[in-house]
Amino acid sequence: MRIMGLDFGSKTIGVAVSDALLWTAQGVKTIRRSKTELDELRELIREYEVNEIVIGYPRNMNGTLGPRCELTDEFAKVLRLEFELPVELWDERLSTVAAQRTLLEADVSRAKRKLVIDKMAAVFILQGYLDRRQSKNRQL
Repeated sequence: MRIMGLDFGSKTIGVAVSDALLWTAQGVKTIRRSKTELDELRELIREYEVNEIVIGYPRNMNGTLGPRCELTDEFAKVLRLEFELPVELWDERLSTVAAQRTLLEADVSRAKRKLVIDKMAAVFILQGYLDRRQSKNRQL
């Protein structure tokens, strides 16, 4: 069992996948938005044996729904129908900021940051979701 995390952007989709124990998130790739994006996701779902998807949900800092939330909702519906998997929406506030900060601290060049930022944001989204699951399981 693995969970896939997605950072759904206007031009790209960052992809991360959990380990089999659902403890850690690892960046997998950045998919360019195109007619083949679902095919690429299908291949990754099969390859990593994914049985749940988490998509970053772009709320505003005050908690209201951001302008991209409607597009994210539509994408989530498409994924549910296409892959017949549970799809969760996860508050992604500051995930890109955290990814950017991590890459800056690692002294990654601007050009390389641009190539991996969405994948890193997907890692932060998925890791937050996994940490919350672990926390809930400990409370039970």
